[in-house]
Amino acid sequence: MKFIVKLFPEIIIKSKPVRKKFTQQLRDNLRKLLLPLDPDLTIIRDWDRITLETRSTDPLVLQGFVVVLSQTPGIAHAIEVAEYPLVDVHDIYEKTREAVGDSLRGKRFVVRCKRVGQHDFNSGEVERYVGGGLNQHVESAGVDLRNPDVTVRIEVRNQQVYIVNRRIEGLGGFPLGTVDAVMSLISGGFDSTVSSYMTMKRGMRTHFCFFNLGGREHEVGVKEVALYLWLKYGASHRVKFVSVPFEDVVAEILKNVENSQMGVILKRMMLRAASQVAAQLEVPALVTGEAVAQVSSQTLQNLSVIDQATDTLVLRPLITMDKLDIIKTAAAIGTEEFAANMPEYCGVISVKPTTKAKPEKIAAQEANFDFAVLERAIAAADFINIDQLADEDKTVAEVEVLPIPLPDSVILDVRHPDEVDRKPLKVTSGEVQAVPFFELHRRFAELDQSRIYLLYCDKGVMSRLHASHLIEQGFSNVKVYRPS
Repeated sequence: MKFIVKLFPEIIIKSKPVRKKFTQQLRDNLRKLLLPLDPDLTIIRDWDRITLETRSTDPLVLQGFVVVLSQTPGIAHAIEVAEYPLVDVHDIYEKTREAVGDSLRGKRFVVRCKRVGQHDFNSGEVERYVGGGLNQHVESAGVDLRNPDVTVRIEVRNQQVYIVNRRIEGLGGFPLGTVDAVMSLISGGFDSTVSSYMTMKRGMRTHFCFFNLGGREHEVGVKEVALYLWLKYGASHRVKFVSVPFEDVVAEILKNVENSQMGVILKRMMLRAASQVAAQLEVPALVTGEAVAQVSSQTLQNLSVIDQATDTLVLRPLITMDKLDIIKTAAAIGTEEFAANMPEYCGVISVKPTTKAKPEKIAAQEANFDFAVLERAIAAADFINIDQLADEDKTVAEVEVLPIPLPDSVILDVRHPDEVDRKPLKVTSGEVQAVPFFELHRRFAELDQSRIYLLYCDKGVMSRLHASHLIEQGFSNVKVYRPS
């Protein structure tokens, strides 16, 4: 089986050296993501495409290819093709009828052909001959050049013919690693998750920085969504998750800052801390989920004053987006459920927050702030590789991992519903229930506590993270199911 990966158009129009760099990076990213699925995979980089050749016929492996190709930045689209040697136009028709004839029954169709090389026929002749033959010999609803139900795609490249079995739409954007890294200030809500996705899609290796304002469940929730985003869109590159304890900073603001100025000053303290964290990782820019005038601290005047707290570049991918558009994007990328179920902790709420902060007034208020508190918070920041979140000693209670389910236990599949649909968990014995991780903590107490529950996810990371949190809450009937 072959998959032909087409580059995002913005890559194609770049200079030759840049295009070569981007294509090589995309090839390397695909190799890292796909070799675990098929160690014998062949990857061939051409000037305008990347070709993947696999001998595997396992439907789960091939579906894994489709998932990776649809979620890896830098791909316009990919096509799964059947390859044949070129004989003549009639042979192209016969191969096409064999490959796609059954799929055209009762449907309107059109044939489209792309051709590269020297041949004694042109693309239009292939389209007319193959289309006419299919129309005569297949029980279709006829040819429709404008609004077909099915588009039959053929590529003739030199002496090879490729008949497209399916087209896989890609993310677009740039390959991860082709643009400088950034540090995303993530709270787990709609805005920060979407802005993080957008920088990853644009090719930026995106680290995550979380400011812990005192909520243990909030921290676990943010780790979940950061891990989800990384596994889905950025797993070709390792990144850090940084948690900065900000409870004392909030307390200092509440004690010494005028009520109306609290929101702006809290944001300034976060930018100062994030800038130092980014500097330690040699990251040149910060990312926030702010949009103009969405809340009081996000007026242009306030954003300008907030930015004066740091010399580090601050990127705001959502700056002109409407909230409904942000929520739609969150739904499309799978983070809407996280945000809707995210435990929140609001440490600073101004009664009448300023919308027109003045630098001189902010400076006067910050003169009352003990910056030693901020420095202690930065020094206590916890850095961890995001793929090691479940092994973090400070957050994970000891969890028993079982390769075989216990008798009478219940396996809770805590994966995202999209993953469950794509790859259902199959066990020879035992009961399986699907409880998405973003609902697990709310629903677990309602379950029959006389039963033992084994949490399951594909990689065993998120299941361990949730199991440890449930154990910390006092539930002793929780383990992890990790089949060998």
